[in-house]
Order: sequence, then C-alpha cells, then structure tokens
Amino acid sequence: MNLQELKNKTILLFGKSRAFSKEEFDSQMQYHGIGITKEYDESVAFVVDGRMMTPYEQNKSAELYESKELTFVKMEELESALAKAIDEDTLLMSLKLSHDRERLKVFILNSMLSDRLFFRLLKMYSWGSEDFFENDDNRDVSAAFISRFYENIERNHNVQYSTTGFIHLIAQTKNSELLQEISTLRPLQLHPKIEIAIAMSDYCDTKLQERLFKKGTATLLEGLSLNKNLKRGFVEEFLKEKALSSNVARSLKLNSELFELLEPNLTDLALNESLTLPMQEELFAYKQKEVYQALSYNNSLDVSIIQSLLALDDREVQEALYSNSSTPVEILEEAYKDEKNHEALAQNESTPIDILYQLQLDSRYERFVKTNAGYGKHIQTQNIGWL
Repeated sequence: MNLQELKNKTILLFGKSRAFSKEEFDSQMQYHGIGITKEYDESVAFVVDGRMMTPYEQNKSAELYESKELTFVKMEELESALAKAIDEDTLLMSLKLSHDRERLKVFILNSMLSDRLFFRLLKMYSWGSEDFFENDDNRDVSAAFISRFYENIERNHNVQYSTTGFIHLIAQTKNSELLQEISTLRPLQLHPKIEIAIAMSDYCDTKLQERLFKKGTATLLEGLSLNKNLKRGFVEEFLKEKALSSNVARSLKLNSELFELLEPNLTDLALNESLTLPMQEELFAYKQKEVYQALSYNNSLDVSIIQSLLALDDREVQEALYSNSSTPVEILEEAYKDEKNHEALAQNESTPIDILYQLQLDSRYERFVKTNAGYGKHIQTQNIGWL
C-alpha cells in the first residue's frame, strides 16, 4: 500500500487499530496527512475494518461493502504501511529524549515493526533487576519477544508467558542473530540454563561462542563442548580436560582431520552421529568390546556395520541395535520373532507400527510403546487418540 494515495483523504474507521495504540495510530495518520472519521459522509475515500467493531459498525460496514461504492482497505495492510514508513533514527531519538517508557513499550509490542527495529527498541528497554515475568512490563515485553519469533505460536500460545518459551526459541531457530539478541537480555543472568542452551545450539556462531567462552563458567564450557559446530581452537582447548573432551568427541561434526584428532577418545567417538562409513569401519576394526557397544547405540550407523555388530552374537550389542532407530525394518521384523527382543523393539521409533500395536497389548511393554516417538507421531497423524 502506498500511503501517498491516502494523503489529504479521509478514511472511515470501524473499530480500533490492531498493532498500534490509538494514540500512536492517530499520530501516525496525522503525520501522513490522512483524516479519520467514525461516520460516513461524502469525504470518505476508503473504509477500514479494525478490531472490536460494534454490532452497529459491523452492519454499517456490510452495508457499504454491498453498495460497492467505496474501497475497503485491510487494517493489517494500513498498519504495515505505517510501520514501514517509520524513520527509525527519528523514532529512537524521540524515545531517548522523552524517556517515555510506556510509549517505548507500545512500539516493542507492535508486531508490524521490522525485526531490526524491534531489536533496536529492545536495547533501550530497562528490565531493572527483575525477571522476565516478574512485573507487568517485563511480562509484556517477554511475551512480545517470544510470540514474534516462536514458530506456530497459535498452536502453543501459552508458551509466550513462560521462560521455557526462550528455550523453545533457541531449539527452533536457525538465526544466529536471534541467539545473539537473546544472549544479551538482562534477566538471562537469572536463568543459566537458557544461556547453556544457547551455547549448545548449532547456530551459536563463532563470535557468540567466543563471548560465552570468555565467561568461563563450568556450565557454559560444558554447553559449548556439546556444540557440534564448535570453533576449532576450542576443540583443542577442551581436549585438555577429560569430561569436556568426551563431550566434544561425541558431539562435534566430524571431518577426517577432526576424526584423527579425537581418535584417542574411541568409545565417545563411536557415539558420534556424524561418523562416515569409513570412520565407522575404522572404529569397528579396533575390535574392542566397549567400542562395539558404543557403536551399537549410534543412531546413524550404516547397515553394513549393523550387520557386522549383530554377527558378534553379543547380547548387549543386539539389544542396543534392536532399540536403535537406524536399524533396518527387515532386521527389526526378524527380531520380533524372538520374545526376548520385545522390550528393545517397544522402545525403537523405527519399529513397524503393526508390531508396536501388538507390543502395547502386553502390559510389560505398554509404557515403552506409549512413550515411543514413532508411535506417538503415528497416533497424532491418524488423529485417533491414545489407545
């Protein structure tokens, strides 16, 4: 929408604005030279349906729409155009000089503003020493942050009123900038688990990793050691400490150079799901029981390695493989013929659904089946509820 088309014209507004407060909406319309009226007359050029329309307004809007004499404009389109036309620097300077906390919050809550402007406004907001949801203002701002970036918020709208919403955002996002913005929120100091989640994220970029590393807390270093895209310099640093080197060997996205560097951590390395087939074959060739067992729990095994492990005739290795989602269906179907494999199969999300149906009829395995991700996904897909 081009606001110039509305300049020096009058719109008939039914209801209220959505994204802007009434005061801010009126101010923006006045700035752009657009008149507003609540009653129809010959000066009206456009009609806008807003929120909270009265029954009278709804009827009048329908009547005017049927007459086809006026152009109707969606409130979302109008507010989006107003938001795009905002001069960011002028707005920020105005807010800075006025110290108007309420007006600042109104803009932060405006979902029509760009993410860039949202982040700039957020940097001006003072959280005080209180938590995300400890007072009304912080709660509103936190909810606005979560709802702006949370995927499918309409399916889980209550999450915006909980600190777990930030954890969900971190798990969902592939946006390094968003992680950076979350990491700077003052109340984060009250929630070390959120910062750890950022450190573990695949999309925690090198710059953010370096900042978190400099903090040097044990929990943050542990979180970073589980990051599969860990900066190379940190890999070598973490190898000096046993627990951290174990995490790195299990988690790091491997290439041939890193595989060689981490090879002293054989058992942990065998659990790494980025192992290529040649890497898996090399580990298998060590002929160590602990390595065999670790490989059998790896959910990205090649079928040739699975077959080689099964041929060892090691009961612990077999049980792990029968609960391993990378094991081919035909092997799982064959394993079902032996009752001693049923518990492992009940826990495997790759077990065919018809076998899971059979296993859930047995009280010994019912709990495992009902917590099986594959079974749950099938039930949700079919929309038939829990049995």
